[in-house]
Amino acid sequence: MKTNWNYPTNIWVGENRIQDLSQACKNLNIDKPLFVTDKDLINLKMVKEIISNLKKDFSHLHVFSNVSGNPVGENVDEGVIEFKKMGCDGVIAFGGGSGLDVGKAIAFMSGQSRPIWDFEDIGDYWKRADETNIVPIIAIPTTAGTGSETGRASAIINKQTGIKKIIFHPKFLPSIVILDPKLTLDLSPRLTAATGMDALAHNLEAFCAPGFHPMADGIAIEGMKLIKNSLIKAVNDGEDLNSRAELLAAASMGSTAFQKGLGAIHSLSHPINAQFNVHHGLSNAIFMPYVLTFNKELIEERLVSICDYLQLDKSFDSFLTWILELRRELNIPHKLSDIVDVAKINLEQLSVMALEDPSTSTNPKKMNKDDMKALYEHSISGKLF
Repeated sequence: MKTNWNYPTNIWVGENRIQDLSQACKNLNIDKPLFVTDKDLINLKMVKEIISNLKKDFSHLHVFSNVSGNPVGENVDEGVIEFKKMGCDGVIAFGGGSGLDVGKAIAFMSGQSRPIWDFEDIGDYWKRADETNIVPIIAIPTTAGTGSETGRASAIINKQTGIKKIIFHPKFLPSIVILDPKLTLDLSPRLTAATGMDALAHNLEAFCAPGFHPMADGIAIEGMKLIKNSLIKAVNDGEDLNSRAELLAAASMGSTAFQKGLGAIHSLSHPINAQFNVHHGLSNAIFMPYVLTFNKELIEERLVSICDYLQLDKSFDSFLTWILELRRELNIPHKLSDIVDVAKINLEQLSVMALEDPSTSTNPKKMNKDDMKALYEHSISGKLF
């Protein structure tokens, strides 16, 4: 057996570690950082204070915040123009998945001459890149969901096709990550729930993905345990810093673990995110039980094997019940039709997009377009397989 294993980066963890941001820049020889965040975060007092403190150490700090909730290629293009115009030499990617994904993509694309779509996560497309001018990245998540801070890819929507693309290169991986639970305190219960379910989807699908990768499996199991321990607590008490910290760790772990692979939860989600601007964590949460029951014959033994550690009865049904009860406690809708107008859904189009998504290749059960269509139909009706 031959395989290549890659694990992530330098992670600074703890309360108030945001105060070390200037030092992180200095460690990476960043003198003219571009601070990338989204349209909502830029107006928060917390973010204004962070930028103000940075300006004390960096006279050439520049800020870019034209980032959508489901980012598009134009967000990256505009950021690259700003990066080059201001002569920046590094990126601070700050925020949820959108801010992190766009920040990473700006750092990468600032050194490329080809369009971003040429680096989609297909085969060895990443080898097309010019690696000589990819600048260092510092990633600072303010949500505990995507885990983009430990990922080697960004999810960006191509507006011309309406398809969410995964853009990949090993150097998308940030050089330093700052995990400060205090930065997540402003996250609403609704977003805490949705992003936490996103992290759970990453850990769960990585664990269920076929293939031999015991390091990824171990990380994924512990990630699920942290979420089981802390997600409800953080939603009910947003000031619980211990729970916030555990969720941040679980999110980073999910992204680390899914180097092994993802699955149909993500395949189904990406078209819905692109076509209907649905939050990625929310769509993952909705699709989760439908995909679990669809894959049951191939994942039951694996899930039963970890029930003891998760303090669940040793059965597939016990695991599934935990997922369903968790969603109910978090007020996650059971059906896709609860959040999307069914009349606007083109099942044929969505099914093709889902089948062609990179996550499909590592779903435990091999899939065709009819399988994807059936999963969408079940998620609309609410009937599990």
